[in-house]
Amino acid sequence: MRARNIVKLIASVDKLDSRSYNQLKDAIEKRDSIKFVSRLLNENCGDISCPYCKSQSIQKWGMRSDMQRYRCKECRRTFNTLTSTPLAYLHKKGRWLEYAKCLKDGLSIRKAAAKCGVHKNTSFRWRHRFLQNANEIKPGKLSGIVEVNELIFAWSDKGSKKLRRKPRKRGYKSPKHIPPKSRVFTLFCRDRGKNTFDDIFYRFSADNLKPDLSTLLTKDTLFCSQNKAVYMKYTKENSVRHGVLSIPKQESVKKDVVHIKNVEKYQFDLQVWMVRFRGVATKYLHNYLSWYREMDEFDFEITTETVLIRAMRPERYNTNHFR
Repeated sequence: MRARNIVKLIASVDKLDSRSYNQLKDAIEKRDSIKFVSRLLNENCGDISCPYCKSQSIQKWGMRSDMQRYRCKECRRTFNTLTSTPLAYLHKKGRWLEYAKCLKDGLSIRKAAAKCGVHKNTSFRWRHRFLQNANEIKPGKLSGIVEVNELIFAWSDKGSKKLRRKPRKRGYKSPKHIPPKSRVFTLFCRDRGKNTFDDIFYRFSADNLKPDLSTLLTKDTLFCSQNKAVYMKYTKENSVRHGVLSIPKQESVKKDVVHIKNVEKYQFDLQVWMVRFRGVATKYLHNYLSWYREMDEFDFEITTETVLIRAMRPERYNTNHFR
């Protein structure tokens, strides 16, 4: 804008009524928010490489929508820091930071939509885009004493147009009343350093546990669990040190060391936290588990900037969650 036009714009501010002044103020704040988010994403993109051919030979290629664009010297394609990330092609960038705050506060889809001024469908899409990478941010190893327990959920087709089961009115009284074919098992492994690993299984067996636990546990790990057949079989076949708690004897602590109180508290807090959503579709259950695990990792003191930056990480999403 030319200097004389800027002078005219400043001079006209005094002539605005309250309604027009508020509209101008909102427009300026919206623009500032877009610039802040763009600068935050540009500054925290890490090592930049071509998302198409993975080449490191790139050059700056102008700006668009306040985002720095790059051009690959190998494949000659252009991209920005959001290309091939879960945030790619999302609109209303100026409201992303406010939505990240809604995720931090654990708001429902409709409450987040009302707070950010977007449609509920947009809020739903943003939620699962923001949480897409959180599913991959898990500890690679657990050390020391590892407590293991499972949690049973009923299969939910919430939001689907077709049900894979007969409709039920009030759900189930307890996990024991859930039919075997409608059970979804969630495994939780938590060490005394508060590092948590979780995974979802349609069939809960020792063979299904092996791919996860074989890479997760070390030789010095003490595997603490109840004396259930699945855990007994796995530890015996894989020569894992096992601290066993007897279910018939109702043992809660053994030798002042062996117990699963930490992982049980984590499961209880997770269930209480999920009540606000009034049921979660099974196909999105992994996102909610990752959401809570991320909050627990930062003791629920994660910043909105961190939530947004984590959502920008390159996509490594695996759609096969059930074994």
